[in-house]
Amino acid sequence: MAEPLQNSMATVLAEKIRHRIVEEQLPEGHVFMTEGQLAEEYQVSRPVVREAVSRLRALGILDVRQRKGLVVQRPDLMQLLSDSIPLLAVSRQEQRELGMLRYVLEIGAIELAVKSATEDQLDRLDQIVAEMEQYLERVDWEREVELDLAFHSLVLEMTNSVYVAGMQQILAKYFRSISETGQSVSGQKSRIIWEHSELAAAIRSRNLEHARVLIRMQFQSLVSDVEGQ
Repeated sequence: MAEPLQNSMATVLAEKIRHRIVEEQLPEGHVFMTEGQLAEEYQVSRPVVREAVSRLRALGILDVRQRKGLVVQRPDLMQLLSDSIPLLAVSRQEQRELGMLRYVLEIGAIELAVKSATEDQLDRLDQIVAEMEQYLERVDWEREVELDLAFHSLVLEMTNSVYVAGMQQILAKYFRSISETGQSVSGQKSRIIWEHSELAAAIRSRNLEHARVLIRMQFQSLVSDVEGQ
């Protein structure tokens, strides 16, 4: 069988299997069927079945178990995105789109953070700001970036959404990986620390409008940098 035709048939079969799992609401751990049974039921060759199964395994939808066959899995969305984004976002336009996505994600999430933040989360946010202040006169770029990531990850945690918090971490780590390492001058550090301190205070006082302004200030530089590339 010609390779393009085999790939096309594998694509169709993979989609049929995925649709069947969703349609029948098959739970995680459900024994689906063997590759031989798939070939017989869908009237396709074993190579087509193997290719389709390989694609679904890569997505975390199916797994192969000895003496059982194919078992339904629940894909880890955050892991898939974490693995995929660095490979897909290679052009300047794609990086710009991700920058805008991170900006919109933070702007949209701040309302939930202001509304739902717990006292424990607010105290942890203050602790991060206090540690940031310790680095005002010190040179430790890596730690400064880690604290910034921890701060924004905690803000997104306040939304009580695993996907929102996970997506922010993935995007933040991605932009950290493509940014140039270096150190901020003292004036820049002071401004950054002030912004984080003010944002923590705005969330604690449930001041949504002020929190929105501060989030825009913090992420405007990211959006501008990406747009200017």
